[in-house]
Parts: sequence; C-alpha cells; structure tokens
Amino acid sequence: MTNLIPSFGNIAFTMLFFVIALSIIVAIHEYGHYIVGRWSGIHAEVFSIGFGKVLWSRRDKRGTLWQIAALPFGGYVKFLGDANAASVGGRDSGEEGAKLEDYIENRSNLSAEAIAHTEALTERNTMLGAPLWARSATVAAGPVFNFILSFLVFAGVLMFQGQPTTPLTVSALPGFPDMIEQQLEAGDRVLEVEGVALNYPEGFSAAVADVESKPSVEYTIERNGEQMTVLGPQPQPAFVQAITPRSAADDADLKIGDVIVSMNGTPVYQFNDMIEFVNETREQPISLVVWRDGETFESTLTPRLTAIPQADGSMRDEPKLGIGTGGLFFEPATGAVGIGEAMKLAIQQVWFIIKQSINGLKQMIIGNINTCNLSGPVGIAETSGSMASQGTLSFISFIAVLSTAVGLLNLFPIPILDGGHLVFHAYEAVTGKMPSDGALRILMAVGLALIGTLMLFAIGNDLLFCP
Repeated sequence: MTNLIPSFGNIAFTMLFFVIALSIIVAIHEYGHYIVGRWSGIHAEVFSIGFGKVLWSRRDKRGTLWQIAALPFGGYVKFLGDANAASVGGRDSGEEGAKLEDYIENRSNLSAEAIAHTEALTERNTMLGAPLWARSATVAAGPVFNFILSFLVFAGVLMFQGQPTTPLTVSALPGFPDMIEQQLEAGDRVLEVEGVALNYPEGFSAAVADVESKPSVEYTIERNGEQMTVLGPQPQPAFVQAITPRSAADDADLKIGDVIVSMNGTPVYQFNDMIEFVNETREQPISLVVWRDGETFESTLTPRLTAIPQADGSMRDEPKLGIGTGGLFFEPATGAVGIGEAMKLAIQQVWFIIKQSINGLKQMIIGNINTCNLSGPVGIAETSGSMASQGTLSFISFIAVLSTAVGLLNLFPIPILDGGHLVFHAYEAVTGKMPSDGALRILMAVGLALIGTLMLFAIGNDLLFCP
C-alpha cells in the first residue's frame, strides 16, 4: 500500500483538474440551454451541475432551482413540462409527465416573487408547448455556447500573450548545457542567423531550413545600437518547449525546458535531428541523455504512433515522442494584439479543431489511423492533469479545446444528444408533428446504446488497449 501513496497524489491532482475543466464546460453548455430557453419563454425548473445527491441548492426569484450535486461528471437543465432531465417526453407521457398544473400547485417552498412569476406561466412556457423555433434555439444554444467559450478563451490568450515585435527581440533566455555557447542577451534584436535574414515569423522556416547541425550558430544582432555577431543555440534546438499529454515524453516525466543531449549515444543539436532519429528507429526504444538545470540524467522512451495530418487532407500514424517546439528557443518581446486580429485568429482556431476532429473520426473509420486516437474519460482526465502541470495558460487553452470538442459531439445526430433533438425538430418542421412517444422511446434507447458502446470502447482504449 505504501507504494501507492505517490500515485494517489498524482491521481488526486489529475481528478481535481479534470473536474474543474469538465464543470466549467458543462456549466457553460447548460447555461446556454437555460438562458436561451428563458429568452424564448421556456421556464427552467432545475439547473444542475452534477448528478445524484444535492450538496447545495438555492431557488431564484423565477422559481428555478440551482443546485450542485455529488457526482460532478455532467449536468442538466430540466425545463417545465419535461418528463426527465433529457427533455424527452412531457405532459402526454403518462405519470412521468410534469404537468403545468401540478407545478403551479406545488410551490409552497417558493418565495412570494417566485410564486407571482409561476402564476403567470402557461402551456407556452413549457418545453413541449413552446413554438418550434424556441425549442430549436434552446437545444442548439448548448453547443453554440461551448464554441463561444472556446472563442473567448483563444482570443483572450492571444491578447494576453501578445505577438512578437518586429524586429525579433529577445525578452528572456532559458539555460543550456555548457557545450552550447550562449552569448545572446535579453534586449538583443535578432537580424540574421548564419548570414540569412531571420524575418520572423513569415521567413523563419526558410531561414533555418539549411542551418548546419552543430552545437552553436552565429547570430547577427543589434545590441545597444551596435550591430555585432554572437554565438547562440540552434534556432530550433533539441529543446523541450511542449509536452504532448499521454505521450512517451509525458510518461517519462520530461519537463518543459529540458534539453536533449543525445539519442542512443548520438549527439543531437537541432529539433530536426530528433525527428529524423525517431523516423529511423520507428517504435524502438530510444535512450536519451537529458540536461535539466545544470545536471544530466538518462531516460528511455519508446515512440508512439500519433495521427498526423497530411498535405492531402488525410491523416497518417507516425512515431512521435511527444516533445514539441514552438519555433523559438527564447521568449520574444511581444506587442499587443488588436481585438479584431485576436477574434479572427480565435475563430480560425475553433474551426481548425472542428475540422481536424471530424477528419480524425473519418480517418479512423476508413482505417488510415488507429483507434487509439480516440480517448475516453480516463484519457481526458490524464490530459487535464498533464496540461495543468504545464501551466495555467496551457490548462486554460486545453479547456477551450475540450469545449469545442464537447460542442461538436453534442451536435452529432444521435438521439439523446442535442443533435438528435434537432433532427426531431427538423422532422416536426417537415411533417407538422412530433415523433410519437413510442418512437421517441425506441430512438432514445438506440441513442443511449450507441453512446454507451462508444464510451465503453473509449474506456477500453484508455485502460486496456492503448494505455
């Protein structure tokens, strides 16, 4: 049992940030349903974060019960007239139907203001009694609010971080092993690398493409108004700037700021040296010598197949360690990003995540990439903990990515999801009537089976097949 104590600390950390991420996303999703429903004239009886035993609750002046429940793995809004929290069935569904009259009569625990509000409720204020446009807008609002959350987070992070100034200026420098000469200083304006103009960011890739792999390279800089040449690390050194959650590097406990000194005894100086080495060894174990804060240590990593987008739009599994680079080894001086530019880039980021998610599912279905790219709640929890350990901005950005994924998933045309409800509404718009209660029960059972099967498959990936 004593061997489990360190692991328990990691599990607790992981679960804490998983619950935080999920609760934020669920709260925004359900608030979208609630507020648009309220604007559309549909009364909400309950707004719940979590399921099971209620830990805290309060009733507002409109008579809506706001509560936090013991199991923080989801949430719901129960509208007036719903037979259940999934908004399936209603006043014509037998004993489960929540009749408007019953609701109005059983209001002894409401405030005088809430009683006055409920007295004015009519069938129009129930989910089933509302116009089709109001019901559709209420259902669609959950995923839309998820996308809005992602958009706001991405835009906010961009405005907080800013963008590198021109010319590229050094703001802060990380440490490097003694074998790498480091003569750059904070405040230096970087003009050239090995005699090639470093036009960042547009011309950066072209400028560094042919730089020789060696410990240090020449930089032409401007310092205190004077132009000079100094030595510094490779523009893209074997430097850990990001760790992919649940990757080989993450499992080996590599940290941001580590420098990879050698792979299987071969010195590496450029990030491209690492890529070429992994491509040659494929999924064979690699022995690393890593420099961290003035000391070196050894670690063995085995590359894992990861789905990588290709130029033709397809995806292909390629071996990766899970070590990322952001393009610069130093922290550049930044300037403010305008609101318009931040909004534009944020929209592009949300759309990119949606496209890649759909493409990833397609590539798994046709067999181009393996199904280990599909993670379940365990994998998402591990990712939450990993991103939290990399810093606040990393965790906040992860919440934005996950929120987009949750919004997209809920739009799938599967009964029990928001997309399934919208399909029912489309059917009603065409035929002029809702599907029968019997048909709804069958379709919901099918949808629940599909979601349950997918969940079990994803959990199997997390725990058994792709740990």
